[in-house]
Amino acid sequence: MPVPSIVAEDQSPQRQRFLGTRVPPNLFAIALGIAGLTLAWQAAVPVLGIPQAVPDALSVLGGAVWLVLVGAYLAQGPRIIMADLRDPVLSPFVSASALTAMILSAALAREAAPAAGRVLVVVFLAVTIGLGGWLTGQWMTGGIEPDAVHPGYFLPTAAGGLIGASAAAQVHLHALAEASFGIGVICWILLGSTILNRLFARPPLPPALVPTMAIELGIPAVAGPAYFAVAGRTVSFMACALGRYAVLMALVQVRLIPVYRMLSFTPGFWSFSFAYAAAASDALVWLAITKPPAATGYAIAVIALLTAFVSWIAFRTVLLAVRRQLLLHGLTGRHSLLTGRA
Repeated sequence: MPVPSIVAEDQSPQRQRFLGTRVPPNLFAIALGIAGLTLAWQAAVPVLGIPQAVPDALSVLGGAVWLVLVGAYLAQGPRIIMADLRDPVLSPFVSASALTAMILSAALAREAAPAAGRVLVVVFLAVTIGLGGWLTGQWMTGGIEPDAVHPGYFLPTAAGGLIGASAAAQVHLHALAEASFGIGVICWILLGSTILNRLFARPPLPPALVPTMAIELGIPAVAGPAYFAVAGRTVSFMACALGRYAVLMALVQVRLIPVYRMLSFTPGFWSFSFAYAAAASDALVWLAITKPPAATGYAIAVIALLTAFVSWIAFRTVLLAVRRQLLLHGLTGRHSLLTGRA
């Protein structure tokens, strides 16, 4: 029997009047997932020779979704935003907005407006690092329940640093890219033991947070292209180490399929989209570098499966929105998320 998803909001009239139309920060994963699909299609361009118009169109779609989500989130006011930034469960998801902006800014610099895109990459990388530093300091003050920790903690610093490295390298800011890569790798190492200890030794994640386990694949998957962007597209020891670890984490995801199948659909499924899109991008970069036999066939299979999967998530999300249930499945509180009760 499927495990029911955690509905994050109390449905009492008093609670509804207080929250209004609450836009939780985990919805930023929608724009991040579309941006990830854009990266995968961009990586497929040199392998398949597809028109540049395809990733460009996805970038425009991702940008439009990002603008809507950011506008709706900021309209809630500083009190809600600061409450999210102090929440042990919700705070990591806020950074997904800046990660998306870096990816889209790099795409803008590559295709349409190099100068403007370069400036935006620097701005949003600074926002990412600043937010990551603030959240790390917030977490260091103590008081976080062990069960509140989840793989989303990788987003602000580990994912932020690695994505920032790729974005900075694309706009020819190599010193900044190297610094950002160092932040990403070191934070990945330091946070990895804490997060795996929570997954190994504590009770299972609540259903609403189970999709974040895909981020364990997403981090090495973004580390690979980031390393190539910083060090050049040569097959080195470090490139192979990052690639093999991504393969290991992909096998972990295969083992987790029975766990994922028990979940009811929520917007949290967008955590799968970016992680798997990053893995597809990493695989396509390797295909472009090594050019194995049947590389075209492998690339077609990778991009087709990824696009079908993300399209399915998008379709289910639209259904929730049409039924006015999208916001009811957002993550809006530590207690309700960890216990299933408001």
